[in-house]
Amino acid sequence: MNRKSISFIVVALLLVIVFVQSALTGSISVTPFELIHGLLTGTNDDVAIIKDLRLPRILIAIVAGAALSVAGVLLQAVMRNPLADPGIIGVSAGASFMSVLVIAMFPALFFFVPLFAFIGGALAFFLVYSLSWKSGLDPLRMILIGIAVNALFTGLGQAIGLSGNGITQSMSQVTTSTLTMKKWSEVEVIALYGTIGLLLSFFVYRWCNYLSLEDRTAKSLGVNVNMARFVVSIIAVLLASIATTVAGMFAFVGLLVPHIGRTLVGNDHKVLIPFSALAGALLILLADTLGRTLIAPNEIPASIIMAVIGGPFLIFLLRKSDRIYGH
Repeated sequence: MNRKSISFIVVALLLVIVFVQSALTGSISVTPFELIHGLLTGTNDDVAIIKDLRLPRILIAIVAGAALSVAGVLLQAVMRNPLADPGIIGVSAGASFMSVLVIAMFPALFFFVPLFAFIGGALAFFLVYSLSWKSGLDPLRMILIGIAVNALFTGLGQAIGLSGNGITQSMSQVTTSTLTMKKWSEVEVIALYGTIGLLLSFFVYRWCNYLSLEDRTAKSLGVNVNMARFVVSIIAVLLASIATTVAGMFAFVGLLVPHIGRTLVGNDHKVLIPFSALAGALLILLADTLGRTLIAPNEIPASIIMAVIGGPFLIFLLRKSDRIYGH
């Protein structure tokens, strides 16, 4: 059995273990038998509470982690840059801002929030990509512009959230980086759009491999580089936007996971994309479970745990930024 297969098996097993542990532990604890029996029969009040409050946040954490990680892989392929991440370069902030704006100005359009979040994420990505391009994409320039775009949309979103509008305040709670009080309706939204985005990402792995090359080389292989870059970017923005809309803003997930994935399974996106989906789901679920149980009954938001881990990791990568992606 080779290293890639072992990595997949280990991550998948860890995901199952953390899933079970997360479902069983917390302010209400049950045995595996009680959980299964209660879910099947509906006769256990503790299991009913777990089903309504704990399982939705677990499933949202899994899908959001997978979506953000794969979005990171795709953005890094498009930008040929190992530092690209939806949270760092402002895509998540753009999606969050547009979600809050729509609810504040047009509350009747609540059910179209995922669409507007996608538009906001796409706008942020376009700004970063266009402003960073100067005879190529420089890693440090992209990070600096991304931080500026991120700060812009974050500030605008906070300004709307402080307007005193009750609807806006409730919406800003949805787009914060905490997974508490999630509902099954939100699971349905992220599962639908997240599954579509993840499935589409698996079909563009060849384009991702080509985009890792120089544009001239990719064109010589018969690839329509502009079309490939556009389609892959759209899928990445979709994944990042829906994860942000439902789960909140998690920085560094799309940075950490692809880097670890390349170390374990290599640069071939046919393998890297599904591995990153599994590893990202594991990472966010683990962060949320630790945050929920370490200092119970209080909680540490999973985004804080990710920031503590991801901040030093970004510094490490910036110190190696002379090694441009794909070279």
